[in-house]
Amino acid sequence: MNGRQVYVVCPLVENNDTLELQSVEEVYDKYKNTYFKEYTVEFLHGKMKNKEKDEIMQRFKENKINILISTTVIEVGISVSNATVMVIENADRFGLAALHQLRGRVGRGSFESYCILKSDNKSIKSRERLKIMEKSNNGFDIAEKDLELRGPGDFFGIRQSGLPEFKLANLLKDISILKSAQEAAKDIITSDKYLESDVNKSIKEELFNKFGDQLVNIAT
Repeated sequence: MNGRQVYVVCPLVENNDTLELQSVEEVYDKYKNTYFKEYTVEFLHGKMKNKEKDEIMQRFKENKINILISTTVIEVGISVSNATVMVIENADRFGLAALHQLRGRVGRGSFESYCILKSDNKSIKSRERLKIMEKSNNGFDIAEKDLELRGPGDFFGIRQSGLPEFKLANLLKDISILKSAQEAAKDIITSDKYLESDVNKSIKEELFNKFGDQLVNIAT
């Protein structure tokens, strides 16, 4: 490794019999006891106490750890300019924004750096999403392409929540209009929280007709 350091990111902390995904525990065991016995391998995840996590990250920064196996808890943390390789297991399970944030943990020094995305998913759509990471390093472009491929329901996680998709608006093409509509809605709520004025009564009636009890629950 020429003195450089490596991050390995996994989607799970522990093994799960129902999910065929790499876990921190499994990868740590293989790396430490089989593949990289001659290196110092440690693990890190969100279930650990803050003090323990901080100590491990500090040791990694001081180059006392060669390979760090972790969950996305390293997405934001200490900058380690000596870390030049990141391997992300089951990369298809992460959102592109998360992958972009993770990738930013390497390449912080003057050394050539690499981010390796691993996936067994044979889905064409999944492969297309990961290809976006290969072609772009611009966070905005990546988010836009991800939205374009997955659609608003999947992208924002609302497909199962009962929220309707827009019938006319396009989140990619009409973003300026949607922002204006959002600001107008905020102004109305600020000036007339319960829509009691004559001007806003029709809006209130339309909302109750469309959402009924859901609107009452939100309001209370």
